Amino acid sequence: MQLLAAHRTAMAEFDARVQRIEAEQWDNPTPCSEWNVRDLLNHLVGEQLWAPWLLDGATLDEVGDRFDGDVLGNDPIKAWTRAADAARRAWDAPGATSGEVHVTGGVIPAEDYGWQMTADLAVHAWDLARGIGADEQLNPELVADLYTVLAPQVSAWQDLGIFAPPRDVPLGADQQTRLLALLGRA
Repeated sequence: MQLLAAHRTAMAEFDARVQRIEAEQWDNPTPCSEWNVRDLLNHLVGEQLWAPWLLDGATLDEVGDRFDGDVLGNDPIKAWTRAADAARRAWDAPGATSGEVHVTGGVIPAEDYGWQMTADLAVHAWDLARGIGADEQLNPELVADLYTVLAPQVSAWQDLGIFAPPRDVPLGADQQTRLLALLGRA
């Protein structure tokens, strides 16, 4: 699976869980100890709002604080849909993965940013599923590709605070368990 296909799959995985959020679940805890379901969605909406700007060459200073705080408003699911659609258009633009983007850790290849965003969508799809009691199984091909791409890079990302430190897994653990552990999930 190439980056754009993987990103599209990860976005669909997250979206499928978003569409299942019930009104009484917004305050449910998630595996991200500091975030409930609403906080988790707010994080992902914010990430999607940043993508078009960064892929268009904006610096962090140029984006500024426009996406700080609550970006969900009164209709969190609609906010997600709009932000995801805008991010998808940005990723689908010709040459989107061939440039460089400004991120907290400096300037990195857009392709690396894309894999980070893909991993973020996938792991948070699992977090959200756990928070709302939905199916936690992720697309196996996506899981395999993410593990292959991320395993060699995850130690370098630790200083950036993108994911929690890797956790140990029992021998014989399936690939999704190994991926989640690699990204700091139990």
